[in-house]
Amino acid sequence: MTRLVEIEVSHDLLERARRGDERAQAEIYTAVASSTFALIRRLVGHRTIAEDLFQDTMMTLYERLTEYRGEAPLGAWLRQIAISKCLMFLRSPWQRARLRLEGMSAEDAQTHVPTLLTTAAPREESFDVERALASLSPTARAVVWLYEVEGYSHQEIARSFGRSISFSKSQLARAHARLREWFEPNGGGQACTPI
Repeated sequence: MTRLVEIEVSHDLLERARRGDERAQAEIYTAVASSTFALIRRLVGHRTIAEDLFQDTMMTLYERLTEYRGEAPLGAWLRQIAISKCLMFLRSPWQRARLRLEGMSAEDAQTHVPTLLTTAAPREESFDVERALASLSPTARAVVWLYEVEGYSHQEIARSFGRSISFSKSQLARAHARLREWFEPNGGGQACTPI
């Protein structure tokens, strides 16, 4: 699968989509859908929530297509929309209310491990990165994904969350510690990424 930030579309296809050509819009959808959904799914961690955010992201793409200036690949522009939607969800009072209904405070959510994932870490030959990421709080998972995969700096992450740079660094450090525990339950090992 191509990384979302690398997906480009031709100027002709873009112009036809802007004019409302459904075939051109479908071609754009086909080019970006799987990468966009994968990004959203990894940031929010829940498939049904990711599906809703994906639909919202794609609607925003078509509604704002005339605003796209073409200074970067379309996928890079769409990535910003998708990440913004995910972060708005993660910071929303609705998300905090959902966590409270599950019996957690906002502080507990920072260290929350979903109950279905509290089994012992997998053996070395069967690492499961998806389950390891799911063991992180939604905020920590988003910070890890933005930093390690999407290449955001701590400053960019902090700005996205409306927090300080130390917030981003501490979330990443705690997430790395939890991931080390997941993959190396007997201790040892070095930091995943120097801060």
